[in-house]
Amino acid sequence: MEHLLVHMEKELIGQRQNIRLLVAALLAGGHVLLEGVPGIGKTKMVRTLSHLIGGESKRVQFTPDMMPSDIIGHVVFNMQLNHFETIKGPVFANLLLADEINRTAPKTQAALLEAMEEHQVTIQGVTYPLPEPFFVVATQNPVEYEGTYILPEAQLDRFLFKLNMQYPSYDHEKQILKQHLVQADRLGALPPPIYSMEDILIERQKLNDVVVDDSLVDYITTLIRKTRETTRLQLGASSRAGIAVLQASKAWALLDNRMYVTPDDVKTVARPALRHRLILSPQVELEGGTSDQIIDETLAAIPVPR
Repeated sequence: MEHLLVHMEKELIGQRQNIRLLVAALLAGGHVLLEGVPGIGKTKMVRTLSHLIGGESKRVQFTPDMMPSDIIGHVVFNMQLNHFETIKGPVFANLLLADEINRTAPKTQAALLEAMEEHQVTIQGVTYPLPEPFFVVATQNPVEYEGTYILPEAQLDRFLFKLNMQYPSYDHEKQILKQHLVQADRLGALPPPIYSMEDILIERQKLNDVVVDDSLVDYITTLIRKTRETTRLQLGASSRAGIAVLQASKAWALLDNRMYVTPDDVKTVARPALRHRLILSPQVELEGGTSDQIIDETLAAIPVPR
């Protein structure tokens, strides 16, 4: 996957870690929630990925009046042919960009997230499988809450990663502006797709061969259980969170061209895999604490396997 990472890093200056985590989530078969202020490249990151991996990609701009049928599809009566026919929605794609997912009502959010979990949708009593691979990247704006519907914890738990996109550094910002001077629409300059859907599925199969030592399973288990024992959290990590850390660690190792997981792999993926699954206690929130801080402190308190 090295060629994919190189091409994406050329297009998205200063987002190397988030790019690698996005591709790791694709390899692990999970989904990603991208959070960041408008205008820092969230949509561009997903569009660039969709261009480079081929397959069918669709984008949905979520709005408050959107219905579940607008996402999964519906049945209509064809007057000319005198029978009912199914119109499949945009969820039938290999990569779905769910833009501003927190702007739509909970019932529509639930329709999408059910598809993410089951990889299938039911339209008028008939179940349809979604294409494989099926990868959802949802975006949300962390600073504007008027007219939004916060995703419940049970739905956030369906995302493998929550990635926080920050403002670029001075040097990276200058590089972005110089890149824009050379060519305003860089997407048209991208090479043809360098991976196919079959290639992605083959890469996913390699995860089964990535070795995870029993000491690392203990390490992940201890991390998950420690989050449930601290009084600084109202809600600790679930068992699904532990599976997410395990799968993401294997995908990260694979991106590093290794067939074994190290403690550093676990530490790298722990933040994005757990930050959206933890609920802070009111006292920690008042003090300005964050999930990332608690994850780092918890990791620091656990002996690292040798």
